[in-house]
Amino acid sequence: MKESFAGSGTRGAPGAAPPAPAALAAKVRTLAPSMTRSMQRVAEAVANDPAGCAALTVTGLAELTGTSEATVVRTARLLGYPGYRDLRLALAGLAAQQQSGRAPAITTDIAVDDPIADVVAKLAYDEQQTLADTAAGLDTVQLGAAVAALAAARRTDVYGIGASGLVAQDLTQKLLRIGLIAHAHSDPHLAVTNAVQLHAGDVAIAITHSGSTGDVIEPLRVAFDRGATTVAITGRPDAPVTQYADHVLTTSTARESELRPAAMSSRTGQLLVVDCLFVGVAQRTYETAAPALAASYEALAHRHSPRGTDRRA
Repeated sequence: MKESFAGSGTRGAPGAAPPAPAALAAKVRTLAPSMTRSMQRVAEAVANDPAGCAALTVTGLAELTGTSEATVVRTARLLGYPGYRDLRLALAGLAAQQQSGRAPAITTDIAVDDPIADVVAKLAYDEQQTLADTAAGLDTVQLGAAVAALAAARRTDVYGIGASGLVAQDLTQKLLRIGLIAHAHSDPHLAVTNAVQLHAGDVAIAITHSGSTGDVIEPLRVAFDRGATTVAITGRPDAPVTQYADHVLTTSTARESELRPAAMSSRTGQLLVVDCLFVGVAQRTYETAAPALAASYEALAHRHSPRGTDRRA
């Protein structure tokens, strides 16, 4: 049985490289909900005005945000930088990129009386931003470790509720198509009873944007205690679900609005992570995955033919 720990994912990884300047804004959006209010003020300041903050000393930024120098340093470290000096360098790089002609961001708030063309444009922009933020913040070391575990797994169980349950189904269907044994569970009772059967050599994946969905955390905990390799796909890198995750894959944290529930855009980031997992596994198992995928295509081909369902033909 493994010892429980609080998320061995991206946090505090020894020797981890600081995020690239382009990933800074995405990192702020992902981590801000889990920060203290004073740290949020620092994070929002550097994301909103990288050029201005890059010109400030640690004392100057503390005064600007009404916080302390210690809070500024803690925020820099939480964002993935060894110290404030490294954060200033990243801010300067981000400011230079923004001055090179990048198109300004548009608001994605959808009003009740918005024309449908504006709705399409705003939703498309928000989806693109979600994908970009998720890609920028995804820890490829953790991703690679999760891929390796999946490729070698005897069996994979995936847990998700609601919109996350749809993503769980998507992942298991993909894995089944390349000949792997995978099951999606949205019923919490079945999830736990199946998790009890897992052991070392199996993989359990929990998908929860909030990271605090009890019906998803419980089966992951059971799988963790049974010795299975566990993975959490979540928008909160320090959420409760990460306590039972060997590997944490973080998705973009989308801002919820009245007409656009967070579940919509969070699912976009989750699907990107799922696709990355699937392609990585397919690469590692190519010799067996390719024939299995070809066989599944052949088995279903007649159902996609115009005459496939006409038995009289």
